[in-house]
Amino acid sequence: MVLGRVDGTVVATRKADRLDGLKLLVISVIDGSGKPTGSSFIAADAVGAGPGEVVLCAQGSSSRLTPLTENRPVDAVIIGIVDLVEVEGKETFRKGS
Repeated sequence: MVLGRVDGTVVATRKADRLDGLKLLVISVIDGSGKPTGSSFIAADAVGAGPGEVVLCAQGSSSRLTPLTENRPVDAVIIGIVDLVEVEGKETFRKGS
């Protein structure tokens, strides 16, 4: 799983039929303290995430195991919206703070 921040939306008017109905979001990978690592990817949204939210993503074959993405040609899916991150006993992120 990967921790990331929603940075934008991808709109594709022409795409594979199996992608119809999926919201695609740009995810920037972040570390445990919330700092960007420099990499990003596109993920299908299975939980209703929005801009700026910290999210948990699954990649690879695991991304096709949600009811929304089953048997669809996706390589990454947002599976959770993060409320709190704690590293070594210290809170590094809290939603809304």
